[in-house]
Amino acid sequence: MSTLAPLDATVLPAGITARFLPNINGLRVHILEAGNPQHPLLLLLHGFPELAYSWRHVMPALAAAGYHVVAPDQRGYGRTTGWVGDFDGDLAPYTLPNLVRDALGVALATGHQHAEAVIGHDYGASVAAWCALLRPDFFLRMAIMSAPFGGPPAIRDNQPAPADVHAALAALPRARKHYQWYYSERRAGPDMMAAPQGLHAFLRAYYHHKSADWAANQPFKLTGWTAEELAKMPTYYVMDLGETMPETVAHHMPSPAEVAANKWLTEPEMAVYAQEYARTGFEGALTCYRCRTTGRYNGLLEAFAGLPIIVPSTFIAGASDWGIQQNPGALERMASTACTNWQGTHLVPGAGHWVQQEQPEKVTDLLLRFLRA
Repeated sequence: MSTLAPLDATVLPAGITARFLPNINGLRVHILEAGNPQHPLLLLLHGFPELAYSWRHVMPALAAAGYHVVAPDQRGYGRTTGWVGDFDGDLAPYTLPNLVRDALGVALATGHQHAEAVIGHDYGASVAAWCALLRPDFFLRMAIMSAPFGGPPAIRDNQPAPADVHAALAALPRARKHYQWYYSERRAGPDMMAAPQGLHAFLRAYYHHKSADWAANQPFKLTGWTAEELAKMPTYYVMDLGETMPETVAHHMPSPAEVAANKWLTEPEMAVYAQEYARTGFEGALTCYRCRTTGRYNGLLEAFAGLPIIVPSTFIAGASDWGIQQNPGALERMASTACTNWQGTHLVPGAGHWVQQEQPEKVTDLLLRFLRA
């Protein structure tokens, strides 16, 4: 693995280069970057099942606006090495405070003493939020996408145990299960690697199903974390109990005509994702979900209960993204209590979950307005 070359320039837009940063919190981190290293740093953190490559559409324009734009393959992903992808391995390296340490190391290794902004999407939004929460002196602004941050978890000492929503989901007339708990099972990584339709087609269907291209993505507010409410979400979030994720998204595979018409994720671009995951597997990336679902590290995060993010903050998501509603109440808490310097919530028409890929021009414009405010 240590002999891997950086991502080939032939798959990158003009102005983006790839290289490695050695000795970053035990990792050899693969980064994409654009812009003058003397300019202010924007650190871009991707989600699942993505890569630094997910920022390819916005990086050149942000660099042209006067920023040094750096996007790493996060721990567990892509061409970054030094992580352990073993279901029975240690979860501690994947805890949010340690992922903040990874981000801090990347920023310092690129020659910066602070980041003008940390920008995260999906699970990268959680990492970005904790970066801003724990080190507001270093990460001076925060923009997160698609996954609202409702604040650190409350201390649960001497509190009654919450109701078992997973048993309630399984007991529904149409038995269901939450995707994050499925992703935490031993079977999930092998299920996806052995997708009957093939890895490329599985990822294509997964991206399509969560995008604005799937017309049924019409999110609305859920009233609470109950089985009945959660079951209103599409099956990529609350799955049918007996199905794997490849089986779930296979019901919504785009037609050949839809694939050919897709300009935000072409077949050669899709091949980059498929080739990277074919080499790494999914286990490292899925480990982050287990840090949450096992509850093993809740106490570590509860130490920051009630602490708000104080740096200027904003949220961007696709208007067709169910991710903004999957944690009921988080969108509202983010703007009212979790962040004390809120700069606005922006829902972008024509985008689902992959907002910076589906509508990169609109996302770039929103980011630059936020950065210049």
